[in-house]
Amino acid sequence: MAYDAKNYDHLKGGKLKGLSDSQLDQHFTLYKGYIAKLNEIEEKLGSMDNSKPNYSFNEYSELKRREAVAFNGSFLHELYFENLGADAEISADLAKALEAAGGKDKVVADLKAAALCGPGWAILTRNRRDNKLHTYFFSEHHLGVPIEQDILVVLDSWEHAFMVDYGIKRPDYVNAFLDNIKWSEASKRFAAK
Repeated sequence: MAYDAKNYDHLKGGKLKGLSDSQLDQHFTLYKGYIAKLNEIEEKLGSMDNSKPNYSFNEYSELKRREAVAFNGSFLHELYFENLGADAEISADLAKALEAAGGKDKVVADLKAAALCGPGWAILTRNRRDNKLHTYFFSEHHLGVPIEQDILVVLDSWEHAFMVDYGIKRPDYVNAFLDNIKWSEASKRFAAK
């Protein structure tokens, strides 16, 4: 099965505060590259001899090691683009969970702090083990992603997400991102148990 890159051009045209069309175009191009590599890896894996995997080197082994990078790189970006759109439509259930976590402002401040840990990803989740909201930071698409989570908000804090508009000013970009959270999308994800 080949994956198709989704079109997020509806986010352009000044619809997002602090994210230019030029920045978005660069980011969309990077995302499409992850989709292309995922398709390439999966196609090669479909016909590859898997009888001699090896830690040191084997073509099958190398493809398997990179498969999660391309997969997570593709779909974390989709979650990121889909939670952009600046609305304040928080469902009653998500509002209750935010309040139980200390309030929306506290949770958003923690998501911001996580994003400022470095280049990588910051996510807001509902932990399936304790049913509470959590924020996490991980620097690689395929390393450190916590299991047993329903991902509610994805914040891409890699430089490619902001360099066109903000240079090296990650905090300014993170503030712009926070102004653009589409809370109706986070609410939809929260409801999809």
